[in-house]
Amino acid sequence: MVMATDRADAMRADSLAREIFSDIANKWALLIVEAIGDDTLRFTELRKEVDGISHKMLTQNLRLLERNGLVERTVHPTVPPRVEYTLTEPGRALRATVGAMCDWTHRHLDAIEEARRRFGAV
Repeated sequence: MVMATDRADAMRADSLAREIFSDIANKWALLIVEAIGDDTLRFTELRKEVDGISHKMLTQNLRLLERNGLVERTVHPTVPPRVEYTLTEPGRALRATVGAMCDWTHRHLDAIEEARRRFGAV
């Protein structure tokens, strides 16, 4: 028998998962995660690594990633302040998951392209 608290916890977890997926399921967030990788990068370094991203989009996505505990922002008390970004453990796990998705795409590329050709969408 499922208790009401278990059901409420599951619903809360599902809701949180949808919110997090909404935050990270955009090209910029995933490119930022990949760009940071195992490194610690400053804002300007990140902007150079993520081709085509605007200052505003980088700022917004870094805030979302930080809010979700995927990126850690460190401010060094210098003049001007030096701000660095690094992936947290959950951020590194997300990067590994995205890497697995890319591997999946490579393994199934021929089948995906054939299906898209059938629909005229290549």
